[in-house]
Amino acid sequence: MTERENTTLPPGTVTAVVGLGSVGEALVHLLHGAGHTVVAVDTDLDALARVASRLKATTAAASDLPDLTFTADHTALRTADLVIEAVPDDPAVKTDVLRTITSVLPPGTPVVTTASTLSVARLAVATGRPADVAGLRLFAPPAPGGPAEPVRTALTSPGAAAAVDALVETAGLTPVAVGARPAADATALVLAFLNRAVVLLDEGYATGRDIDTAMQLGCALPAGPLETLDRMGLDTAHAQLTDLWLRTGDTAFEPAPLLSRMVAAGRLGRKTGEGFHTYDETGALRADGQAAGRGEPAARAVRRVGVLGSGAMARGIAEVTATAGYPTVLVARSAGKAEEALEAIGGSLTRAVRRGKVTAEAKAAALDVLTGAHDMAALAGCDLVIEAVAEDLDVKRARFAALGEVCAPGTVLATTTSSLSVAACAEASGRPADVVGIHFFNPAPVMQLVELVRTDTVDHEVLATARAFCRALGKTAVECPDRTGFIVNSLLFPYLGAALALLERHDVDIEETDDAIRHGFGFPMGPFALLDTIGLDVSLAIQHRLYERFRTPEYQPSPALEELVAAGLLGRKNGRGLRTAAARR
Repeated sequence: MTERENTTLPPGTVTAVVGLGSVGEALVHLLHGAGHTVVAVDTDLDALARVASRLKATTAAASDLPDLTFTADHTALRTADLVIEAVPDDPAVKTDVLRTITSVLPPGTPVVTTASTLSVARLAVATGRPADVAGLRLFAPPAPGGPAEPVRTALTSPGAAAAVDALVETAGLTPVAVGARPAADATALVLAFLNRAVVLLDEGYATGRDIDTAMQLGCALPAGPLETLDRMGLDTAHAQLTDLWLRTGDTAFEPAPLLSRMVAAGRLGRKTGEGFHTYDETGALRADGQAAGRGEPAARAVRRVGVLGSGAMARGIAEVTATAGYPTVLVARSAGKAEEALEAIGGSLTRAVRRGKVTAEAKAAALDVLTGAHDMAALAGCDLVIEAVAEDLDVKRARFAALGEVCAPGTVLATTTSSLSVAACAEASGRPADVVGIHFFNPAPVMQLVELVRTDTVDHEVLATARAFCRALGKTAVECPDRTGFIVNSLLFPYLGAALALLERHDVDIEETDDAIRHGFGFPMGPFALLDTIGLDVSLAIQHRLYERFRTPEYQPSPALEELVAAGLLGRKNGRGLRTAAARR
């Protein structure tokens, strides 16, 4: 095998996987699907039974699976052409298991460790057979097409190095080159983000489903944070967080109390069938059974929609409501601003037609029901009015005071604020029962997520109307109480702030960190590219609002960001930001 020149391992290769946690189970599935004879080894008999049962449940006509062996006996490894160690990332545990593996294998048999935060070189030396050991860095339990980084040490033999490369290709994984330091930084950033999501759930601020939906749709993540923890294994995440906390003293890594309670109760996520979500006998996520209507009160009829504002967000919302068939009036500060907004919406719809997102007929129908105005009196006949003016509380309160006077009784009044007080807007209107937060994400025609924000004074019928309205627009609404940052920003900005704090170190490369987040965890962009996209000035303003509300370290405005904005580096909007500065360097 060590002399094989093929880039894949041939069907029938005997591959052993030691450790049937989240990573080991996923590897067994991938390798069995690739035609390997798999020897699965674990001293936990429950884990052996669980993985065997799931594999049978997901394999057609698999009553006996003759090409699979499940055993607690490590001597079964003697027949393997390749052994993968997939036990938890604890140095003592991994060293002990790797020594056991090499003690029963013939010399020259490649051994692959899935160490993600530990030194592969040190583990290899500890076995006494460092030439046979290579690494496979996995940032999450592997899935078809998922990322995997082959790791070779200075002592890894060419045969072992070739074997891990072939393993990646055979298993259908995507090889990536990240590096140990960027991988460690990326892992720390993501683990702290996941931990904060557990804290938010434990506070009762939002449901687990809404937290996952908000972050998945709002940030285009491959999975929500709680589902990601379930896939990783809650015990695995808990151990990694504890290690980071003890090494750094950073309380962002102190495991959330709920996470600790769940681990103690044996609710470890997908591998045990129950974590933040529940999983069926095949390991598939179970539906939560929450009906869309939830027995809510009857919604008010919405026949005509008003949008107050003419900026990018107001234009996007008006495009969405008009495309959904609602007669929509956009009210701007002047007739010229209103006309410019309508022209911009027309241009956006034209581009959508070119991309095949809407038909020419749908574009024409939307423009037929869309009108512009510069007098707020035009909103008097609307059943629902969405305020989308500047993110300034004084400005918003003034507009809501006017809306309270202009709009008919029973009109639902909504603000699109992303970080200001919905209650303050409601109070200014003089009719707080009619006011709700409907936070669209930019660009509104593209982004599916809406944060539906309730105050203590909002009428239940108003909430029901807002839910039904969001569904009619084809949007997915997540619900939360009125609090600075809502769900997405309250989780996103500590993560971005932690990334900015890395700039204090001399050895951090912005592009490498971004690439590690993208390649390793499947995020659409890294934190620095995301800051440039949001706008450094906008990000700084949100940091200030969050810190004013919470006064905790994770929300403290970044000094580096303060200096960048003061120097005129605003991000993608003016072509000068974190990534552009890195590119020039």
